[in-house]
Amino acid sequence: MSERFRLDGQVAVVVGGTGALGGAMARGLAAAGAAVAVAGRNAGRGGQVVEAVEAAGGRAVFAPCDAGSRGQLVEARELVLQRLGEPSVLVNAAGGNQPAVTLDEQLRFEDVDLQAWRDCLDLNLSAGVLLPCQVFGPPMKAAGRGSIVNIASISAHVPLSRVVAYSAAKAAVVNLTRFLAREWAPAVRVNSITPGFFPGEQNRRLLFQEDGEPTERGRQILEGTPMGRFGDPAELVGAAVFLACHEASSFVTGADLPVDGGFLASAL
Repeated sequence: MSERFRLDGQVAVVVGGTGALGGAMARGLAAAGAAVAVAGRNAGRGGQVVEAVEAAGGRAVFAPCDAGSRGQLVEARELVLQRLGEPSVLVNAAGGNQPAVTLDEQLRFEDVDLQAWRDCLDLNLSAGVLLPCQVFGPPMKAAGRGSIVNIASISAHVPLSRVVAYSAAKAAVVNLTRFLAREWAPAVRVNSITPGFFPGEQNRRLLFQEDGEPTERGRQILEGTPMGRFGDPAELVGAAVFLACHEASSFVTGADLPVDGGFLASAL
């Protein structure tokens, strides 16, 4: 049974692998046997992920690129081909909320700047999914086999009160995932993961006070999470490996897999 969850001989590209969630999934895919390309803008963080993979006996390279640039994604793909081989797994983990479209007492929905709105959608939808899929997906389809895993969000399903543009973009990620699953079947399986609340650099101030205690918003989230805690990035690895492995999830496409401690079950 364990062989069904192995990726030996395969090449996985993790766009946004320099982030906390993407980095954890990159390390997890490598532990399952894949050679991993860590694609992103931050060479320091990318190098740390590569070093961790290699220290554990795996193969990895850092592929510098801005996911919002088709040209840089093409260059990253060429680097992966030269260093590791033909990619058969793509994880799209780039994205994040932006302060310019985060609602508060000073910024109402009706006052959101259109360009700031477009920037957030570009980051999470165009750079987060569209462009990487356009660059890495067609060769997988031509080869007759591949798996794409997009990273959605709780806010795609339950639009959170302040992150309006991010919520809209992540809802579109789920929809685009299903579209591609239909269009590229049966050669390429396309699924998404919906992470719950995982503390990171972007949301730590939203979730925690300076003394480490939860903020009011953090407390409300914990009360709405049956597991009673926030997630750890390592807890996304199992879902990513499952969806990446053809032998484990060969009949799974167009699905969205929540890893949220039960938040959606509680919220709905």
